Amino acid sequence: MLDLLLACTHHLLIFAVFGMLLAEFVLLRPGLDVAALGRIARLDLHYGVFATLVVVVGFLRAIFAAKGWGYYAHNAFFWAKLATFALIGLLSIAPTLALLRWRRSGQPPDAAAVAAVRRYLHYELGLFLLLPLFAAAMARGYGSFAR
Repeated sequence: MLDLLLACTHHLLIFAVFGMLLAEFVLLRPGLDVAALGRIARLDLHYGVFATLVVVVGFLRAIFAAKGWGYYAHNAFFWAKLATFALIGLLSIAPTLALLRWRRSGQPPDAAAVAAVRRYLHYELGLFLLLPLFAAAMARGYGSFAR
């Protein structure tokens, strides 16, 4: 039962993170007012919290669920998935800092600044698409380098 609970929680969190990232991308447009900027900044905060929960639940799943750490620790697709998620996290720093800076200034960003942040979000979304591919390969035993 723990395996099912962790798997369902992990998948729901990952879908929520993707949804929040996509919502940020869609909502972040030139001509934002300060109120819309505040909503996007709150969405970004939730994105960060949920992404952290994805990592926590994912590691709990890898350690305590049916396959156990030994299965995941020796799988290249597991490490590729983690590296990709970490890269997405690193890319998310620039948009978060920009949103904080814009909110602090009390002024809406210009079109060039919005375009620059949207580019980061676009990269994050593109990388996100690799995660289910790595997960599917990993779940089927591909990428194992166990002795």
